[in-house]
Amino acid sequence: MTTTSAAADEPASTSEHRERVYRTRPSDQVSWYRAHLERSLAWITTAAPARDVRILDVGSGASTLVDDLLALGYDHVTVLDLSAAALATARARLGTTGERVDWRCGDVCTVALEPAGFDVWHDRAVFHFLTGTDERAAYRRQVEQALKPGGQFVIATFAPDGPERCSSLPVMRYDAAGLQQMFGDGFGLLEQTEERHETPGGHLQPFTWCRFRRL
Repeated sequence: MTTTSAAADEPASTSEHRERVYRTRPSDQVSWYRAHLERSLAWITTAAPARDVRILDVGSGASTLVDDLLALGYDHVTVLDLSAAALATARARLGTTGERVDWRCGDVCTVALEPAGFDVWHDRAVFHFLTGTDERAAYRRQVEQALKPGGQFVIATFAPDGPERCSSLPVMRYDAAGLQQMFGDGFGLLEQTEERHETPGGHLQPFTWCRFRRL
């Protein structure tokens, strides 16, 4: 099992930093940008082939995942991010189609979420920004209470050989065993893989991907 962290001085808050990033850079120039989240989409459709499921995408930013989910007929998508600017970019891109989406601006660790309200929880590159023990515990409690029993949890974090910082923030790094230990016996690991994400600047970032079922 590998779980590593990089300690460093942080900006005033992650939310302020994320908002500043989205207000000062084009959405396709942030380090986590990818034109389409192919693996996310593939694993979500595997986890929930029925189109009437409820999907929560945390830390969605301005990603096109919501566009692709809507195009496939998923009509109960909730998009959550710290940055109002990122959500505004996504809403403007979708136009009237975005009226089908439940848009929420807030911190995944503290925002009110419906108990057992979601069939799929998706997180690409949020959890690894939680460097504090209390933050990680709060995130885990949110997943446990908001995901239905039998629901699935798709998560991607930096791998053990990934960067120690991202967008000027310190991060944690995990392998699949580290994520399994972090979320505990209440989650069964269904699938795992590694992937190298190429940033808009041409840097390769190793990621660990896992798909869990809520037991």
